[in-house]
Amino acid sequence: MSNEHPYPPAFRSGDLVSVSGRLGVTGTGELVAGGFDAECPQAFTNLDAALRSVGASRADVVKVVAYLTDIADRPGLNAVYEGFFAEPRPARTCVGVASLPYGAVVEVEALARVRDV
Repeated sequence: MSNEHPYPPAFRSGDLVSVSGRLGVTGTGELVAGGFDAECPQAFTNLDAALRSVGASRADVVKVVAYLTDIADRPGLNAVYEGFFAEPRPARTCVGVASLPYGAVVEVEALARVRDV
């Protein structure tokens, strides 16, 4: 698996930040072992890193879209989401999909507005 992509992990335009889909991968681009229970928290850790790379934080997030290859993992996603974001939590959409890159089972993307601009 390649860690090289033709797009940035996050893109900032003024106060708007869009985070590309984040998978549960390590810094070398390998999926973490353990399926959903390992991948989901790692995907949110990677989301956090992408936000920080453009001067944003999870507190700036206004919308998250999560993609699951098994919609039965939604309760687990909810648990990770609740632990990751403080109240008030951002809006969220959860979509069941047939497959994700590299055989991942969860992917998250986000939209943020940096309020200090």
